[in-house]
Amino acid sequence: MSTHKARIRVVILDLDGVIYRGRTPLPGARETTEWLHHRGYQTYYLTNNSTRTRDSYVSLLADFRIQADRDHIVTSASLTALYFRDIGALDGRRPRPIVMVVGEGGLADELRDVGLRVVRRRGAQPVAYVVAGMDRKFTYAKLYEAQQAIRAGAQFVATNRDATYPVEDNVIPGGGSIVAALATAAEQEPILIGKPSARAGELILRQAGVAGDEALMIGDRLETDIEMGRRAGLWTCLVLSGISQADEVDSLPPESRPHWIIPGIWELPQLLSGSAAGGGAEEGPTPAGEGNPR
Repeated sequence: MSTHKARIRVVILDLDGVIYRGRTPLPGARETTEWLHHRGYQTYYLTNNSTRTRDSYVSLLADFRIQADRDHIVTSASLTALYFRDIGALDGRRPRPIVMVVGEGGLADELRDVGLRVVRRRGAQPVAYVVAGMDRKFTYAKLYEAQQAIRAGAQFVATNRDATYPVEDNVIPGGGSIVAALATAAEQEPILIGKPSARAGELILRQAGVAGDEALMIGDRLETDIEMGRRAGLWTCLVLSGISQADEVDSLPPESRPHWIIPGIWELPQLLSGSAAGGGAEEGPTPAGEGNPR
């Protein structure tokens, strides 16, 4: 095994397109996660999907016979809740802000769990923030309410900007489609919380107590999973079981390319044990803040 692979102690797995597509587990998902557990890797699951709570992901993974706990699951919804904590919006010395959610139950629940006042439409009190994510019941009325709140001064926050979402043998519109509609209507760009922001990777590094070159991000999207890993100073590996394909890598600048490319998660044990070389960039990860864009 190469020296840099031997340093890896934390493996971060994207879900959609890596572990499963829709409700169908991908080949090797259970076996690989068991291998990681038995080899002592700290394993985290990271998704830009904001429609589910972390607890519901624990149940979903259990359906695939994959064991996980909520502390090792990070979603764009849970990251958004932490964002409000980080900016002081949950300070008990002042009233909790009103947050209008354009999204599904998982996002609303994560925000309520940290004490935010969640609404779906404007009321007598002004809306402080509009938070948008994937919403499969998106309507013109929701677009109007959010537009008016933003134009009245609410801060616009996006859980993610994924244009598409992978399902069995297809893709459907993702949360980024909703965000784009709101940005167009309100004539304002949002604060982005989920991938490719480095926030998720940095949170996991702090929680796991490791440095960037001790962690590996596995994902199926170059523009989100791999870009987030590079920005956060992690090792990165692209799997070809989801959205991005190998021929897209050559058009990227070296600092945005994955360090390795494998067909799917079933080859991860061979990669980490040194029996599969993979492809991709040759140089190691750049520590966050030392050359990678933020």
